[in-house]
Parts: sequence; C-alpha cells; structure tokens
Amino acid sequence: MDKEILHKYIIGDASPEEKEAVTRWVDADKENMEEYLALRKLYNITIWQQEPAPVASEIISEVRKRRTLWSIGRELLKIAAIFAIAFSVVSIYNRPEPEPVRQEAIMQTIYVPAGQRAELTLSDSTKVWLNAKTTLTFPSHFEGDNRSVTLDGEGYFNVTHNKNRPFIVKTEQYDIKVLGTEFNVHAYKGNPVFETALLKGSVQIESANHRDNLLLEPNKKAYMEHGQLKTSPITQYNYFLWKEGLICFDDNTISDLFKKLQLYFDVNIIIENTRILNQRYSGKFRTSDGVEHVLKTLQLRTKFKYEKKDDKESTIIIK
Repeated sequence: MDKEILHKYIIGDASPEEKEAVTRWVDADKENMEEYLALRKLYNITIWQQEPAPVASEIISEVRKRRTLWSIGRELLKIAAIFAIAFSVVSIYNRPEPEPVRQEAIMQTIYVPAGQRAELTLSDSTKVWLNAKTTLTFPSHFEGDNRSVTLDGEGYFNVTHNKNRPFIVKTEQYDIKVLGTEFNVHAYKGNPVFETALLKGSVQIESANHRDNLLLEPNKKAYMEHGQLKTSPITQYNYFLWKEGLICFDDNTISDLFKKLQLYFDVNIIIENTRILNQRYSGKFRTSDGVEHVLKTLQLRTKFKYEKKDDKESTIIIK
C-alpha cells in the first residue's frame, strides 16, 4: 500500500477510491491491520500533543523502528477498527491572568470491518460494543444538555445514568433516547430492517419526522414492519452474544442465516439450491472461525454444496 495514500486516509484527505483501496488492504491481512493501527496510533499521539503532523515517510520509518518494542496486543487486534478523526478548533482566551486552554469536542468516527467487532468506552463511561460493518460517530467529550452519537450498523450500549443529560443514539430512521440503560440497536443505513431490543431501563424511540414515538419496556424489542413501529417480547437472548464474538441462531431459517453471513463477513451469497432455504437451524459459531467454517458445519445437517469464487465481491454459490 502506497504510504502517501495511507497518510491521506488518516488525515481525511483520501478520495473515495483511495478509501476503498485502504479498507480492502486492511481487511486482507492481519499484518496490514497491525501496520495501520501502529501508524494510526503514532499519528494520534501527535494530534493529542498538538504538534505538527509528520509526513508519511517519517511516520512509517518511526513505526518500523518501534514495531519490535510495541505490543499491539490481542485486545487491539480484536477491535480491528479504523479511526478517522476530524479536527475542531481549540479556543484559547487571552486575559490578564493565565487561564487553562479549553478544548472543544473533537468528533471521532470508528468503523468496524466485516468479520470483526469493537468495544470502547465513551467519555461519560458508557460502554459500547459494535458489530461488523458498523460505523459510530461520537465526540471526544460530551457538551450541552445531551449526549448524542450517530450509529450506522449494529451496536450494544450500556449507558451511564445521568438524569440531566439524556443519551441519544441517532440512526437513519429513528432516534433512541435514554437516561441510563442497556439495549441493542440494529440499524444499517440503506437496509429497511430496524430493531431496538431493551435489556434494562427504558428507552424512547422517535422517528426523524417526529410522527412515531414509542416508549419501550425492558425485555421487549421494537421493530419496523410495513413502515410502522411494533413491539414484541425478546425471545432469543443468545443473539446478543455477538458482542462476545459469537453468531447465534435459535431455530432460524437457512435463508436468515445466509443473510447474516453476508452482513458479518462481507460476502455475496448466490443461492441456486432454493430447496434448503426454509429449513431451520440452531447453533453458535465464533466469528473468528470464518464463513467457510459455518458453511461446512451446516453441510453436516443440510445437503448442499458451495463454490467460492475468487472475485472482488467474494462470491459464494450455494448449489
């Protein structure tokens, strides 16, 4: 990977084509991910210290010098997330007596590649788990009368209680407003599926046009059906084990299972053997084992063959 393109990606100057190239390069190999994270970490250090950013060649040189000294760690690799930080202005007030520098909130974005997940703690101690192909935008610290983040994908939130500053998760279709609670949100941009499952506390769900408003009770989930919000009891608690790296199915159809595999592993599954789609399956898989492990396990109970194409879409044909 061209080092100047990497540098442009980190500072936010990369073109859409360059962004896609970097993402594919990072996803292709763990060593690429390790080099990217090391580069990202070194660059972030220069940001927080408010020093001029070194050029890409200097950063790469420093990364290679320090690589043997750093322990990237399993937790860092487990997160495997791509950070893109946007800058804001630091305000300094000139007065007769010296005053501390006040730094405005810096908006940060974390993207989780396919087949990975991320875990992070926000400035208010709220814990967040992010599923595959998910983007979360959040401030370095919360200001004003609420705590607002933007989610594109799936996230599990354990929100720190603050009755004076509600926590708001903004998605493409709905906003979820809470005071302190534990809940899961599934809301990928461009996907008609929306679901919020409440484990503890209470949440208020409101549409962007303010026409739909729903107060959700614990152990229930809200979902969109025919353009309207509906509720039902949570029946599959194992589903939320995705935040621990497990894909769980509880009497789900093979059709639903294939949809999950496409989402979590960023593959394109073409189904020629449609006879198997209504068969049901229960089981648990580790995300780290990969999509082919899941398919081979399914073959033990369901008769089908699959062919994996070597193309950009990572196509798998079910025969």
